[in-house]
Amino acid sequence: MFYRKPLEERIAERQAQMRPLKEGKHFEHGPAKFIFITLIVVVVLMHTVGLAIAMHFA
Repeated sequence: MFYRKPLEERIAERQAQMRPLKEGKHFEHGPAKFIFITLIVVVVLMHTVGLAIAMHFA
C-alpha cells in the first residue's frame, strides 16, 4: 500500500536524469561558495580600513 523505493534507488534515478555538469562551470557546494566569497570580501575590507586608519595616524 505505501511501498516506496529505497532511498539509494531514488537518488540513483534522480542523478541518472540529470544532465552532465560542465567542467569549470559548477561549484558543488553553494553555501561553501557563499561563505568563501563573504570571507574574501570581509578580509579585503578589513585590510582597506586598517590601511586607511594607519595612514591617517602616521
